[in-house]
Amino acid sequence: MLLYQMHELGRAWMAPMTYWAEANARMFSAPGSWLSNLPHAARLAAGYELLYRIGKDYEKPKFGIHSVTSDGRTYPVVEREVLRTPFCRLLRFKRFSDETDGVADLKNDPPVLVVAPLSGHHATLLRDTVQTLLRDHKVYITDWVDARMVSKDAGAFTLDDYVATIEQFIRHIGADDLHVISVCQPTVPVLAAVSLMAARGEPTPRSLVMMGGPIDTRESPTAVNNLATDKPLWWFEQNLIHIVPANFPGRGRRVYPGFLQHMGFLAMNPERHVMSHWDFYQDLVKGDLDDADAHRRFYDEYNAVLDMPAEYYLDTVRVVFQEHLLPRGLWHVAGERVTPAAIRSTALMTIEGELDDIAGLGQTRAAHKLCTGIPESDRVHLTAQGAGHYGIFSGRRWRDQVYPQVRDFIAHHNAGGSKAASATVTPLRRKNT
Repeated sequence: MLLYQMHELGRAWMAPMTYWAEANARMFSAPGSWLSNLPHAARLAAGYELLYRIGKDYEKPKFGIHSVTSDGRTYPVVEREVLRTPFCRLLRFKRFSDETDGVADLKNDPPVLVVAPLSGHHATLLRDTVQTLLRDHKVYITDWVDARMVSKDAGAFTLDDYVATIEQFIRHIGADDLHVISVCQPTVPVLAAVSLMAARGEPTPRSLVMMGGPIDTRESPTAVNNLATDKPLWWFEQNLIHIVPANFPGRGRRVYPGFLQHMGFLAMNPERHVMSHWDFYQDLVKGDLDDADAHRRFYDEYNAVLDMPAEYYLDTVRVVFQEHLLPRGLWHVAGERVTPAAIRSTALMTIEGELDDIAGLGQTRAAHKLCTGIPESDRVHLTAQGAGHYGIFSGRRWRDQVYPQVRDFIAHHNAGGSKAASATVTPLRRKNT
């Protein structure tokens, strides 16, 4: 149980070396430095920067979304916190034009709540998702708080609490005109939240878009799924759960530490990461600054990880991956049974990547088997050909192949009279792209 403390001691011990490496990288590469003119200065600078980036501490990145272009016009964007719980912030990306310049087509764009994963990386991993959605929607996103930054006095955070948080955010925004997009892990608690609201007779969102999520991990199990089923729950608790050290606000809290999750991410494709760092070194030596900057941007995001509350993590392993309680109809949240068949007035779109090695084919599509109360005409499935897990919500395939389908699906089921909804939309059926 001292692993976290040992990790922090090692990080503190490495800090002077990383600062020294950063300083040397600057001295041997700065145009005004005489050291940059020495023989092999470029190789020295590249080596020092590589050492610095391997050893540095990666803080939570910023979304950095300051403008959006819609219909050929560029509008400023302001990031606002509209609601906060101890473990999550609800953010709104506010287009300045929404209430100030009288452009009706922007004012009437449908609101979308993007539910980001609480599974290691920060919500900023969905930056491209948000940036693209902002063209045609009012966008909210869940920004989960690093558990090591939450005081132990705030209490535990369980999977039931996650579901309750999603319900709270949906009610706060207003379910009547809302569309919810869940990416990966949150597909399960989002489906639970909307199912419970529907069963109580509460208003539910107009549509749900579920992307690459583990609705039923018995379908095409991946290496990630197999890890969760090969070991008993006590193994995860004994080997992966640790205590937050005294140098953080959440000292004493039980968590699944981000650094352990990061080691798992790297272990999935070690050769690719080694080659990526070697290519980065070569790019610096050759002076290919564009590729070097792309490497920095990717790993600034990829290496920034957060701690997950232990109770939530263990609940997820048990409920989602080991006992499959949702697809078996046996999941109870705070004493209420989760019944997706109760959903009737919410349209459903599921999206999977053909090459997804995290959520296998069929795992997200399984939601259609559960949501039998939704008319067939209001349900659609999309398999993005050639896309991996990240490709369905980030990058070129997301922007060019997936997003147009998501935009049209939301517009087709939107009641707010957006510009997209006024167009002729072909009734949606299950399709591939």
